[in-house]
Amino acid sequence: MRKGIVLALAICCAFISYGQAPGGRPGGAQRAQLNIGRFYGRIIDAKTSKGIDAASVQLIGSKSDPATNTQKDTILSGMLTKKSGGFSLENLPVKGRYKLAVTAIGYKNFEQPVSFDIKFEKGQDMSQALANADKDLGNFKLEQDAQLLESVTVSAEKPIMQMGIDRKIFNVDKNINSTGGTAVDIMRNIPALNVDIDGNVTLRNAAPTIFVDGRPTTLTLDQIPSDAIESVEMITNPSAKFDASGGQSGILNIVLKKAKKVGYNGGVRGGGDSRGRVNAGGDINVRQGKVNVFASAFYNQRKSKSWGQTHRLNLTTNPETTTDQDNN
Repeated sequence: MRKGIVLALAICCAFISYGQAPGGRPGGAQRAQLNIGRFYGRIIDAKTSKGIDAASVQLIGSKSDPATNTQKDTILSGMLTKKSGGFSLENLPVKGRYKLAVTAIGYKNFEQPVSFDIKFEKGQDMSQALANADKDLGNFKLEQDAQLLESVTVSAEKPIMQMGIDRKIFNVDKNINSTGGTAVDIMRNIPALNVDIDGNVTLRNAAPTIFVDGRPTTLTLDQIPSDAIESVEMITNPSAKFDASGGQSGILNIVLKKAKKVGYNGGVRGGGDSRGRVNAGGDINVRQGKVNVFASAFYNQRKSKSWGQTHRLNLTTNPETTTDQDNN
């Protein structure tokens, strides 16, 4: 009889423990059961009421730090909103108070305290209380963060060398060493070109065809002032359209500066070299309406120095003769 009474009391205690509300002293298993909360809602623009895509939504709560025994804010959950602006944060503890933080590019930061407001009391219908764990927060309206920026100036410069589809372009205005000279001085500074002491230019061991503004010319390089040149284009493999121009050995296309000023304008220039020779030149441009007349003159002095030695042995004479000659 005594054993039957003890067994009945044990069964009653088990049913009482199972039916106790979570508001008591929850253990580890009961804590896992409480992570069933869900916050959901929508982030929209305050003016247009349209959903904001890729807005950052974070749920911040307080947790105890065992090291310092203080409460610290920590991120419990977070996500980026969908294209419609919707978000859903799941598997949240239903007990506690939190802070919802929303950030988006071009909008002001938004924060709002949120909670499930579920109170567990004895005798309460648990199904009705836990139904409040799925909470709709509604729409959150973000205001645009309009900032007036100062004027922005974007500047760019052409490089010295540019690569085209079928040519290499050398920008003369980036080379200050060519100022006051002729086109020959410019060619000395262009890679892949060889200029001898007499001013003869070779491209891949052959004399290239000279073009001015895309057309063949009878001018020589020392007749074109460097100040009038905008760029030099090197065409090492001319296409079929250059066949009639005889440019199969390579083409140097000299692009001149375009003077768009109406009226009269021109310039004069002068220079000298290390051997005491001088050069001078000038040009004048007249533009009236669609008619443009351009004239240029240039005077150049050149002094070349060369050294050589000749040794000649004549074997056809008797006796043999030898001749030595020094050229200084």
